[in-house]
Amino acid sequence: MVNDGDGVLSMRLELHAHQELDPEHADRLVRRLRVELDELDVERATLAIDGPPRPAGAKGADPVTVGAVIVALSASGGVLTTVIGTLSDWLTRQSRRHRISVTIDGDTIELDRATAEQQRALLDAYIRRHTDG
Repeated sequence: MVNDGDGVLSMRLELHAHQELDPEHADRLVRRLRVELDELDVERATLAIDGPPRPAGAKGADPVTVGAVIVALSASGGVLTTVIGTLSDWLTRQSRRHRISVTIDGDTIELDRATAEQQRALLDAYIRRHTDG
């Protein structure tokens, strides 16, 4: 996703869950995440479920992409920091069983099981790359 030049930054969030998760629960997770993001000071958060269909009865330990959310937000004012913090908090509430990929301008970072200190350092660098500071 990209900065459109009008001060609006667009990002794609992909939720990756373990294949043990049934499709209905995975769909609810993605929709709850979208609602939580939409409650922030973002322009909009819309579902973008356009990934490959999940095989029926798939099992295993590898995570699969279960859905995506497109978020449009102000490129200034700290909104990106708030969105990233919300994603990190959401993962913590999910016992970090899942992973979220965040993509801006082709630059992707994955939020998962890193320690809090490691994650903070990575997120700070990522945020600096996509904001004025």
